[in-house]
Amino acid sequence: MPLQIFNTTKRKIDEARLAEAIRLVIGEEGGAIGSIEAVYCGNKMIRRINSDFLGHDYATDTITFGYNKGEEVEGEFYISLDVIESNAKRFVATFDDELLRVTIHSALHLMGHDDESDEQRAAMSRREDYYMERLRH
Repeated sequence: MPLQIFNTTKRKIDEARLAEAIRLVIGEEGGAIGSIEAVYCGNKMIRRINSDFLGHDYATDTITFGYNKGEEVEGEFYISLDVIESNAKRFVATFDDELLRVTIHSALHLMGHDDESDEQRAAMSRREDYYMERLRH
């Protein structure tokens, strides 16, 4: 299956809506899904991945690994539902909206968008806003 969603937590998430978001972003950004794994986990798992692969000993909202070859988008991303919950409170957003935004953010990373500079962060934020609006039902 080209797009797989895994929830390693007991928290319920709207997997169909998240898959819809990933497909929308990849398609509109000019990609075709080859093989994407979206893993929704807790702080313990994302902290271990952050430490093992990036040398950072803390939990974060998302970590994305892109393996694109040619036109097909291949990769995986991990999103901590624990960080999503705390960030939703911090940003005065619903859990579902924050989760959708970070899923969009991760899909944009798979399409090659970066957020290392202020300019890149602003551009990513605009793209996130665009897709959030497109996905409002």
